[in-house]
Amino acid sequence: MEVVNNWYALYTKPRAEFVAEQQLNEVGITTYLPTIQRLRKWSDRKKKIIEPLFRSYIFIYSTEPQRSLACEAEAVVRTIFFGGKPSIIPASQIENVKKILSRTNDVNVIEGIVKGTLVKIVDGPFADIEGVVYSQLNDESMLAVSIELLNRSVIVQLPKNSIVKIAS
Repeated sequence: MEVVNNWYALYTKPRAEFVAEQQLNEVGITTYLPTIQRLRKWSDRKKKIIEPLFRSYIFIYSTEPQRSLACEAEAVVRTIFFGGKPSIIPASQIENVKKILSRTNDVNVIEGIVKGTLVKIVDGPFADIEGVVYSQLNDESMLAVSIELLNRSVIVQLPKNSIVKIAS
């Protein structure tokens, strides 16, 4: 049987990404912890710090038995699963993150539903209507609901908790 290495995402304890990296490296598991340098301001000083790009996540390149072993590390909470199986991250996505970070530190990670996402409205007067997120403002999302026959879009402002992402 052929031994296959895959990229997996592990969820770590809060603020334990660097500890998880150290623990996994100590048992011989290949890790990738994307980091960025940020300038943090305090009332009395400024300091450049290195922080994880994805809070509470680390990636490992391992076999299935090594993935199971990785979950035993104290700083690791669990493997990210999708559809009841450990989620395998395509190598091209890891390489893309590496390329981006090698060229710039000026990156931001947006969590949740982002512009261009197909969503369904689940609450309020527009319930059951599908649309595309047009833009985001603070605690609200602008949702563009396209009316195909008229070749027009109706833009409505909705709270984030009134929409859900439609599985693609």
